[in-house]
Amino acid sequence: MPLFPRWITPRIVDAMADTPVVLLAGPRQAGKTTLVRQLAGSEMRYLTLDDTVTLLSAREDPVGMIRGLDRAVIDEIQRAPQLLLAIKKSVDEDRRPGRFLLTGSANLMALPTVADSLAGRMETLSLLPLSQSEIEGQSANWIDGAFASRLPKPGGPVRTNDLVGRVLRGGYPEAISRLTARRRAAWSRQYLDAIIQRDVRELSGIEKLDQLPRFLRAVAQTAGQLCNYTQLGGQVGLDAKTASRYLGVFEQMVLLKRVEVWARNRLNRIVKTPKLQFIDSGLLASLLDLTAEEVERNRTRFGNVLETFIFGELLKHSTTSEGDYRLLYYRDSDKVEVDLVIENAAGQVVGVEVKATATVNEGDLRGLKKFAGLAGDRFKMGVLLYDGDETLPLGHGIWAAPLSTLWGKAT
Repeated sequence: MPLFPRWITPRIVDAMADTPVVLLAGPRQAGKTTLVRQLAGSEMRYLTLDDTVTLLSAREDPVGMIRGLDRAVIDEIQRAPQLLLAIKKSVDEDRRPGRFLLTGSANLMALPTVADSLAGRMETLSLLPLSQSEIEGQSANWIDGAFASRLPKPGGPVRTNDLVGRVLRGGYPEAISRLTARRRAAWSRQYLDAIIQRDVRELSGIEKLDQLPRFLRAVAQTAGQLCNYTQLGGQVGLDAKTASRYLGVFEQMVLLKRVEVWARNRLNRIVKTPKLQFIDSGLLASLLDLTAEEVERNRTRFGNVLETFIFGELLKHSTTSEGDYRLLYYRDSDKVEVDLVIENAAGQVVGVEVKATATVNEGDLRGLKKFAGLAGDRFKMGVLLYDGDETLPLGHGIWAAPLSTLWGKAT
């Protein structure tokens, strides 16, 4: 399997230069172990909690295990969160930077007692599946470029078959290494089954695991849509509260994300309905049994998976950007929508609409124009990403830009 550049690497190096504990968080099989082993080299001891004996030691005698370590990589730390308190004690006695490099395949901050235990001592960074810019070896950050009003140059002409292939393949290194769609689908099924059977059981204590695969498939049908817990749960015989809890588990596993709505007053967001987005379009396509052959015949179901693909790419760019950004969406009572809203720490926004075809018409700009008016002087740019080759102005601070600018060169 080829080794791709990971644009998070300089961030990890910087964090380890001044912070005692660095946590690299992200879904299983995204490439965390490969990356931390490269960074650790021979200078740091490597331990993985996927090893039975190491896990037993971590759970039975966490203080003794950490006491014997000077500088170490500890892989899959979520399997023994009690280690974090032992790490805190060790770090309080010896505050040298770069002592512990941890990886976690679950959102540890969602676990009880963890959020406070390493406050001020630990920096958390995210490693998601490969971005298209990492696959292509292009380091331009699309979001930083958009906020500087300089979108990257397109990454070469994109033919429809190439785009469909990218979207259905997703970004997991193992999936990319499989040569056929059938082999990628087989990997996806085994991957999801392993997560549900092991990680979900360990971290959530959910007993009736047989409902989860059916529920995840039901969630896949609503990707990119507003999240109705009652409706979702009803499809597999769950109440709204249980459906919300199960979604929280999948979110903790970094499989999907609830995306909040943008509002001029940030306090208004808490009462609005979130949208559900999967992190990886390849996993979503597998859950939907969506194939390239079907897309060629009928693109009806491709639009939502393409939006997931764009969401995932922008989420990856947000983890390696210079600025601090949040991904939101816009929808009003008239059902006027903008697929994605990127907001920086100052409250400035870039609106992004996704179009699965190479043609753009005036009606496609309705949401971005209305959003621009609402955002006022906070509006930096509106971008209609489409399946074409040219970046062109459309007035009102709105541009049509090729989807391939997401893996293009800096201007």
